[in-house]
Amino acid sequence: MASFEIIGGTRLQGEIVPQGAKNEALQIICAVLLTPEPVTIHNIPDIRDVNKLIELIGHLGAKVEKLSADSYRFEAKDVDLAYMESPEFAKEATALRGSIMILGPLLARFGQARIPKPGGDKIGRRRLDTHFLGLEKLGAKFNYNSKDGFFYIDGSHLQGTYMLLDEASVTGTANILMAAVLAKGTTTIYNAACEPYIQQLCKMLNSMGAKISGIGSNLLTIEGVEALGGTEHRMLPDMIEIGSFIGLAAMTGSEITIKNAAVKELGIIPEIFGRMGIKIEIKGDDIFIPQQYKYELETFIDGSTLTIADAPWPGFTPDLLSIVLVTATQAKGTVLIHQKMFESRLFFVDKLIDMGAQIILCDPHRATVIGLDRRVPLRGIRMTSPDIRAGVALLIAALSAEGTSIIDNVEQIDRGYQYIDQRLNALGAKIRRL
Repeated sequence: MASFEIIGGTRLQGEIVPQGAKNEALQIICAVLLTPEPVTIHNIPDIRDVNKLIELIGHLGAKVEKLSADSYRFEAKDVDLAYMESPEFAKEATALRGSIMILGPLLARFGQARIPKPGGDKIGRRRLDTHFLGLEKLGAKFNYNSKDGFFYIDGSHLQGTYMLLDEASVTGTANILMAAVLAKGTTTIYNAACEPYIQQLCKMLNSMGAKISGIGSNLLTIEGVEALGGTEHRMLPDMIEIGSFIGLAAMTGSEITIKNAAVKELGIIPEIFGRMGIKIEIKGDDIFIPQQYKYELETFIDGSTLTIADAPWPGFTPDLLSIVLVTATQAKGTVLIHQKMFESRLFFVDKLIDMGAQIILCDPHRATVIGLDRRVPLRGIRMTSPDIRAGVALLIAALSAEGTSIIDNVEQIDRGYQYIDQRLNALGAKIRRL
């Protein structure tokens, strides 16, 4: 198990380029299974979760060719469905939650699939009902074997239909969408997720020959086609990493330029950090955060305490609430953080409290942060990363703290942020991997 040793209190300066979007990559890479023709994807992040999925796709029989540091060519001409019966597949798929999204493509193209209960972050219950109910409405039949822990799915007669999703699940929408593109007839998905990453998936599928309309809305219409061809696709920069860098700059009083940030695709993210008093300058497609020693949280118009909550797109993404929370610890003012979607994502605040932050954990979903206004710096401690986003929030806290911190289990951070220690050290951070 690797650890980071961080010497805090250093201001950073310079330019940083965000990696390709992790959440887009997991969908896009699964989509290569929909066609026997070559698919080339650019701006793929070199992170553990994505690399594991690429390995899984290769083990299923797809030809995987690395063209450059962030570009791959996939050719799923000879998919080996028998691999799904192996212990190796069970181990790989269980360890990676994103593996659930191979279901849609495999059912669409081959009419059958099997999958164990997927793993992933320990951030609370993350149900798969939306995936399964949507695929069932298309005609897939699920059978669960309690002895081996596998779901066996027959999708030999997928038929387009109307469906209203019980929640606007991003991965659920992606999975159903990929199954529907090759189903017979027309599928209508209402209450579909409409995140930029879903829009990217739709655009890629259309470039492969799919017929999807309503892109960018929560009402998608898919006319099934006989087959899909190859394509070339470039992924967006990771909005979660961009938000993390904004919070990092504020917490450490640093001057950072985030290059090629695809600003138009960030939605409400810059506005939320602006409500925290953080100065942000948009320069073309770059984001400049000037050195700012103090920042003050806004209140609502009636003077009541600011609340920042997650919501389906175009609301604020839940993946950045951990970053907002840690950034608020040194702001002037008070904010209520309301994590609606996951009941265990705020439990890392006990480590911030140990560092000197003033936080009241109201319940598993809500925390009130009373900003220290730089009067007292956080202090370095030893802690453990519980999940990807909390791990980076703790890293930001450590970089702003007085003294030395050690973060254990940084493999969790590596799952979502490529070479984060090297890239931040290039800006002046003092991070050593143990």
